[in-house]
Amino acid sequence: MLTLARGRDFLDRCLTEEQSADDFGFDPELTDELLLAPFRPLYEKYFRVEVEGLENVPSDGGALVVANHSGTLPLDALMLQVALRDHHPAHRALRLLAADLVFELPVLRVLARKAGHTAACMDNALRLLERGELVGVMPEGYKGLGKPFAERYRLRRFGRGGFASVALLTGRPIVPCSIVGAEEIYPMVADAQPLAKLLGLPYFPVTPTFPLLGPLGAIPLPTKWTIRFGEPVPTAHYSPEALDDPMFVHKISDEVRDTIQDTLDEMVGERGSVFG
Repeated sequence: MLTLARGRDFLDRCLTEEQSADDFGFDPELTDELLLAPFRPLYEKYFRVEVEGLENVPSDGGALVVANHSGTLPLDALMLQVALRDHHPAHRALRLLAADLVFELPVLRVLARKAGHTAACMDNALRLLERGELVGVMPEGYKGLGKPFAERYRLRRFGRGGFASVALLTGRPIVPCSIVGAEEIYPMVADAQPLAKLLGLPYFPVTPTFPLLGPLGAIPLPTKWTIRFGEPVPTAHYSPEALDDPMFVHKISDEVRDTIQDTLDEMVGERGSVFG
């Protein structure tokens, strides 16, 4: 339990660069003891997350975890962070590459940096991987996060394959990750685009409970989650010339996407009730 003095210390650190482990602003102690604390009960008791294939995530050195993205709100990214920090044998800190919108919001951008995350761009990804960090990316972005419920577990495009370029440049492995359970926490039946544009958001979700029930409608449904890490895709053996071939980079990206999609199909077919 946090003491009052400890709590005040953490609050001060949330507002300053004190205790940052690197130039991105990461504060490991603050993340473990405060920032991840409210998400651990969600992970353990509410979503009852099961994690598989942790042996496929390297215990040290740089690696790129590539996962599907869904659920209207990015709880899947946070559950992924908890899974690797609390349940991986090496208790690895996942450094997520987040959308620009996260770093445009005054409070959220500070907390995101303290938790070790940074804006999604090639320079940041290269720097983190070269330092031996475990980097997380969800290439579907908002298109995956805000897709309609009718299209659940159908992956969107993975952009231009930037994550594949980063992996090839650094020679670090790519670990495909498939997450089942997040699609159903906020079944999005419509997107109120006029309201989204008014608020400067990529989408404004309409679900069976939100905005009809107001704040109560923001409570996620207690679905049963599974996170599965696939076998790493090595990149160190490719020649530098491979980077000069856009078709080759797209091929690597598409292969990772296909692996995640096939695994999602398999996992959805294996599960019983959405609620466990």
